[in-house]
Amino acid sequence: MIKEKKPSTASLETVVVRFVGDSGDGMQFTGTQFSDTSAMFGNDVATFPNYPSEIRAPQGSLYGVSGFQVHIGSIEVRTPGDEVDLLVAMNPAGLKTNLYAVKPGHTIIVDVDAFTRKNLEKAEYDNNPLEDGSLENYRVIEVAMTTLTKEALKDVEGLDNKSIVRSKNMFALGMVYWMYNRSTEHTIEFLNKKFSAKPHLIEANTKVLNAGLFFAETLELIPNSYNILPAKMVSGTYRIIMGNTATAWGFLAAAEKSGLELFLGSYPITPASDILHELVKHKHFGVKTFQAEDEIAGISSAIGAAFAGDLAITTTSGPGLALKGEALGLAMMLELPLVVVNVQRGGPSTGLPTKTEQSDLLQAMYGRNGESPVIVIAASTPANCFNYAYMAAKLALEHMTPVILLTDGYIANGSAPWKIQSVNDMPEIKSKIIKTVDDNWSPYRRDNETLARDWAVPGNAGLEHRVGGLEKDFLTGNVSYVPENHELMTKTRAEKIKRVENHIPLLQPEFADEGDLLVIGWGGTYGALHTAVKQLHDEGYKNIGFAHFNYINPLPKNTEEMLNRFKKIVVCELNNGQFVNILRMNFNRCGFLQYNKIQGLPFGNKELIKKFKELVA
Repeated sequence: MIKEKKPSTASLETVVVRFVGDSGDGMQFTGTQFSDTSAMFGNDVATFPNYPSEIRAPQGSLYGVSGFQVHIGSIEVRTPGDEVDLLVAMNPAGLKTNLYAVKPGHTIIVDVDAFTRKNLEKAEYDNNPLEDGSLENYRVIEVAMTTLTKEALKDVEGLDNKSIVRSKNMFALGMVYWMYNRSTEHTIEFLNKKFSAKPHLIEANTKVLNAGLFFAETLELIPNSYNILPAKMVSGTYRIIMGNTATAWGFLAAAEKSGLELFLGSYPITPASDILHELVKHKHFGVKTFQAEDEIAGISSAIGAAFAGDLAITTTSGPGLALKGEALGLAMMLELPLVVVNVQRGGPSTGLPTKTEQSDLLQAMYGRNGESPVIVIAASTPANCFNYAYMAAKLALEHMTPVILLTDGYIANGSAPWKIQSVNDMPEIKSKIIKTVDDNWSPYRRDNETLARDWAVPGNAGLEHRVGGLEKDFLTGNVSYVPENHELMTKTRAEKIKRVENHIPLLQPEFADEGDLLVIGWGGTYGALHTAVKQLHDEGYKNIGFAHFNYINPLPKNTEEMLNRFKKIVVCELNNGQFVNILRMNFNRCGFLQYNKIQGLPFGNKELIKKFKELVA
């Protein structure tokens, strides 16, 4: 363990660090370790992994750059940040594609060994940027990381040259740890667990980590390390959590609370696969996971599990949701509880598999044949993926209908501090399972308040009934072609979803209850929009409000009343305007404005503030 360094002479409220290099340079691991260490220290943290869709893109190429950005602070942090205070570039391509984000006068660390003529050509540099004066507005620290890594490991046995060179990311991590007064204890503990069967790898990574830290201490360009104090957070026990992990844990909590076994039928797809990976670990909680041969088999197996009395879920992304559409219509027709998680990515078709986009809202709302409404909700932060996974299960079980939970690649792969919750403190879940019947029982007898039918699980005497995709009689569930019955059933299924509005929270605007401008968002854009409006509010723009939607079908009951309290409304989305069109369809109000971005990237703070100032000018 490295002893604490001398006290820092400079304190910072926040800092944004970005690690970039080839997809094999370990930038995701490096960024994750820095994030986790900062969270352990007590900083508020937000992260943004950004990597190519190819498993191993051509080395040194511009489109093969993998990056990990982390924003840490002693104050509230809700986004991974716009401009970068420190860029660690392991090769010329990483420097070229990320230089735009670095604040003038701030620091760039480069592995000078990687700036060979061949790598410069791959990055489409005519001249070496380290020599042509193009970086004179930045503090550039040239480090022969590859050479120094080899020197640090010259006496370690059992390593080939490739393994030695791949360890250079730990040298960079050691330097950054010194710069921001971080302890290496957490990373060394992680290495001991990860490589417990390979002691030579523990020794190698630890040596290089320490070498980077000691090297940074000797650099005149970094005279002192900086200090970012712990953030003031609500008391409790916290851990850093990724959105996909939080989603998986939310379902575990819902299964525990409802007393049901959890079943996941899924087909791997980026960026949703980590939910499957996480739930596989929890067989001791009675979790059953099935990796199906395709998307259709995944959702069909989940429907079967729901019919048999399990809390059933299936996970996917946009292309998979399209394939699941017919079976999702069947689940709606059967009126069985089912949760479909759609971790959205850039589309259409294969699109941008590793980039974020709010691409599938209209597909979630209307992407099925016939009149087939389902509940649609959206998580908005990595941490509250837990809460909305839990709520998705609760709504499905209590209202006997499919629920689509929308997240996206940004919050699914991002991480943030999460206050650990007790299942005992979670809202009650009352499933509609029945074991015995009275003389008046019918399979589609409905609750007067919710219109949810009973959940009659097979194997119980007296509960035998028919299910299927054909239209059914209003009470018996037997096949019915009576025209009036079909209309009645169609309207009843729609009304059942409408009545869910009585069981979801009212919309609570932030910063202003009325005024000149209401900023509206939904899903994973929450952090960026909240931060921008808060900054404007702190600057004196007290007439700007912010409303964020997590419940989309149905919408909160007070939506129209809230909309009418503002002169202008701008709906901000990472698509071409899907939610704004839903609002236009539902509310007779002119002038919904739009601000859209479709670049596979989250909103930036500066662009939002500029737009909002224009609208209130």
